[in-house]
Amino acid sequence: MMNFNVHQLVLVNPCPVDDDAYIRSVHATSILDNALIVDSFKKAAEHVDFMVGTSAIYTDSEKKHVRIPIVLEEFVKQIQDVDGTIGLVFGREDYGLFNEELVLCDMLVTIPTSDSYASLNLSHAVCLVLYALFSEKESKDHLPHSPVRINGNEKQLLLDSFYSLLEEIEYPSHKKDKTKVMFTRLMGRALPSKWEYHTLMGVFQQARRHQKEHNKK
Repeated sequence: MMNFNVHQLVLVNPCPVDDDAYIRSVHATSILDNALIVDSFKKAAEHVDFMVGTSAIYTDSEKKHVRIPIVLEEFVKQIQDVDGTIGLVFGREDYGLFNEELVLCDMLVTIPTSDSYASLNLSHAVCLVLYALFSEKESKDHLPHSPVRINGNEKQLLLDSFYSLLEEIEYPSHKKDKTKVMFTRLMGRALPSKWEYHTLMGVFQQARRHQKEHNKK
């Protein structure tokens, strides 16, 4: 983290941060000193605007939205223009992230590896992701201006507006949860610009007005 200018560490139900951890951290002890410790994944998510999960396990099925990732190279290019705090989530060394944790993520990222041994050591995965982000930012600083992306509040308003639309049109309840995850991931991958956000909000609001008028008839 210190190598790549990332300083805020959040730990969910960690083992004790003892003397051994400080010895291993060498000159990066300030990261441990300032680490935020929470007792649930949901509480960790409350501290960021966009939650990005990482996993070596994914699916090619478009219907299983929880496990559909984008590759690291694509992610580091898209995320640069986001207006807000990005949370990078790395799971347990043995089990990774559980489905109920992945559902809370706006995006899922995977690092391409060999089919014969896909899983990376946790520290190696962190290093690769942070390096990719750092190097992309360094090169991007010399590029022309790019679109301003939505912030965390706008992202949530967009999701809430879509969820409300599902309620208004009485979308089938057995499909609702999966559709919400699908839309969350869709917006996470797209990272809409401010202009795209206002356009989508206008569409959703008009669709809800029409549906309310229809329901009154």
